[in-house]
Amino acid sequence: MNEWFLVVDPVPLKGSLNMAIDEFLFSSLGEKLQTFVRFYQWERPTVSLGYLQNFQKVVDLDYCQSHGIDIVRRMTGGKLVLHHKEVTYSLSSSDRGIFTASVANSYKLISQGLMRGLEKMELKPMLASSHPSTYARGNSLCFSHPARDEIEIGGKKIIGSAQRRVGSKFIQHGSIPLEHDEELLKSVSFSGKGESQIRMTSLSQALGRNVSFEWAVDCFVGGISEYFGINFKPKIFTDSEREAIARIQKAYYENEAWTFLGSKISVAL
Repeated sequence: MNEWFLVVDPVPLKGSLNMAIDEFLFSSLGEKLQTFVRFYQWERPTVSLGYLQNFQKVVDLDYCQSHGIDIVRRMTGGKLVLHHKEVTYSLSSSDRGIFTASVANSYKLISQGLMRGLEKMELKPMLASSHPSTYARGNSLCFSHPARDEIEIGGKKIIGSAQRRVGSKFIQHGSIPLEHDEELLKSVSFSGKGESQIRMTSLSQALGRNVSFEWAVDCFVGGISEYFGINFKPKIFTDSEREAIARIQKAYYENEAWTFLGSKISVAL
């Protein structure tokens, strides 16, 4: 049975550190077939921008600064996400035996693994079949509509994901709300202020009770393991790896040139 590496961060982390850890995991993939799965939380409400998004068109910077909301830019694509009271996952892989070179194929496979985790919660998830053309072209919020092959429950989006692929390697990020605050989500974004209705739900809302991060992660870990037929092995970072993560955090994710302009510099790992 194949073995994947698992990272579960039980303590919420700063947004810039979360992004640096994910970038390190992706960057550490080589020719060897490897997969890293990580689950984590955020120290404070944080807006993440998609790789190519123009912050001036989507995020209300004044509101975020005056309300203590951090802003980071992801290395993955997609639209604005507010990370707050959620389970966040990342999956980085170079395993061409499981994930083909197709973005759509790998995206759908990961969705099906996550759906198995939701089914362990006794929920009935479905893959969305389509989304409005204006969603694909515009600056809508990630959670304004379910996109094709994203996961919905009762017609409402419950997991929003985005991917980036470089050659045979890719990383996919995803946001899974434990609770959701629709008013705060609308407030942080210019496009959100114009949304009359956001088609999203949360694990707590779908189940009708409070859901803990730990329980949700256990369900997703079990679901992914079953769906892909793999065992998980804990990934323990060495001191040198933590130093490399800190360099990425400082150079990229705490650097306004990257956060607001999408400009990266070369960093030796």
